Amino acid sequence: MQQPPPRPGPPPPRPGSPSASLRRAPVQQRSAQRLARILDACAEVLEETGYDELSTRTVAGRAGVPIGSVYRFFPNKRAMAEALARRNLDAYADRITARLTAQAGRPLQWRHAMDVVVDEYLAMKRTVPGFALVEFTVPAPQASRQANYEVADRLRALLAGPLGLDAADERLRTAFLVGVETADALLQLAFRTDPAGDPAIVTETKELLRAYLARYLDGAGAGSGEGEGEG
Repeated sequence: MQQPPPRPGPPPPRPGSPSASLRRAPVQQRSAQRLARILDACAEVLEETGYDELSTRTVAGRAGVPIGSVYRFFPNKRAMAEALARRNLDAYADRITARLTAQAGRPLQWRHAMDVVVDEYLAMKRTVPGFALVEFTVPAPQASRQANYEVADRLRALLAGPLGLDAADERLRTAFLVGVETADALLQLAFRTDPAGDPAIVTETKELLRAYLARYLDGAGAGSGEGEGEG
């Protein structure tokens, strides 16, 4: 007698999603809300004390949940901070998408798209609790630079379709990675120079990205229209 096909399980977590580093993913809405409170509290404590002083017990107290609720999701503070970093990346992608879809009906110009990529990073750096310490990776000595690969891949996947690009093009993948690594280094310099992000360095970062990416992206979208960055 033929066995019925197995029932499909839940889809695997996205590489950039908070659930990728969870002991168990929330199933019920109440559990998801508790997880969100824990991550919100983690961001607040990071903002106040820094990563070294972050602790699961302090986060539990700030979130108003038993310490066991934190350990239900995370084995330690590093896993908790990693989940926050992944949530930041999801939020970053969502913010970019919202900005770009707001101009529905108009062809997307790649220079404008790159300005939005920089501007939304700046906005999160200035306003999102804990983002200055945990952007898209954990600020620990053993943390690798893998986060920039994830950011570059997410941006490439996000922008390839609207710009009419081949997301599987390895040359384009390298270009996005180089662009992210370059912008990351320069924008870190901007915030070391000025706590709000030195506007002159931000401007130069945008100009450098435009000059570098022009040979890959000129002709994409509506072409070479100037961006509308906020700086």
